[in-house]
Amino acid sequence: MTYILLIVGFALLIKGADFFVEGSSKIASLLNIPPLLVGLTIVAFGTSSPEATVSILAALDDNADVALGNVVGSNIFNITLVVGLTAFIAPLKVESETIRKEIPFTLLASVALLVFMSDMALQTLNENLITRSDGLILLLFMAVFISYILEVARKSRSEGNVAQIEGVTWKKNIFLTIAGLAAIIFGGDLVVNSSTEIALAIGMSETLVGLTIVAVGTSLPELITSVTAAIKKQSEIALGNIVGSNIFNILFVLGASSVISPLAVNGKIFMDVILMIILTLLLLVFSRTKFKIGKVEGIVLAVAYVVYLVYIIIRN
Repeated sequence: MTYILLIVGFALLIKGADFFVEGSSKIASLLNIPPLLVGLTIVAFGTSSPEATVSILAALDDNADVALGNVVGSNIFNITLVVGLTAFIAPLKVESETIRKEIPFTLLASVALLVFMSDMALQTLNENLITRSDGLILLLFMAVFISYILEVARKSRSEGNVAQIEGVTWKKNIFLTIAGLAAIIFGGDLVVNSSTEIALAIGMSETLVGLTIVAVGTSLPELITSVTAAIKKQSEIALGNIVGSNIFNILFVLGASSVISPLAVNGKIFMDVILMIILTLLLLVFSRTKFKIGKVEGIVLAVAYVVYLVYIIIRN
């Protein structure tokens, strides 16, 4: 039964992503805003909902390792394997605004997280802790990012620089977007639960399951959605989804989780956060080459994830 649920979960993820990308890209046309902004907001927040659910529930259960590990592991997976596979399928076009503002904002959020974690190094506390005040600051950063997105959307609408598609209706595409998102969330939940049960049954430790299967499982919506967007030649939605998801994971998911319950930081996670910052810098460097991420860069990022996976398996 567990294997059947796993297959059903993957089917829902794939079909849900197809509906979600189609509906959201056409809504962008109806609203007269660029697809990139839809990727950074509706698509990114929607595909990050599994991470939000897992981390917030973990915080409520005082399980800081899962809450923090899920977000950091998911972000590394997004930057490496999701960008890598998507770019390998179809080179990702990178807007100048993404290079100048959105990816640097992701980098800022990652560095802020590292600073908030380093209480002992900064001699502010006797233990490393993401406190409630740290969480509130992360949520304020999130508010700043949303206000920036709204301002860019307003400017794009006033300039009228988005191509309109004839015969597109609100009702059908709102239904496709909501139905697709529901299928993505439900399918992702089935995949995470089923694969975790199978992994524990074959003898994997809970720590290793959390670092790999839970992080990868909650990022499957981003992977499926971005790959589907690339196949449909909607590369702005694909890259916007990845960048927006990483910003949402750090600022909202960890911000809300730490406001609910301060998160004690395991010493091992520091190396993962530093690696996340290095990979974000690498993504920025790749994005600046001809304003696209091509197949070669995609292979490098995908291989980087395999190397990281081997490292955390050996470490644990």
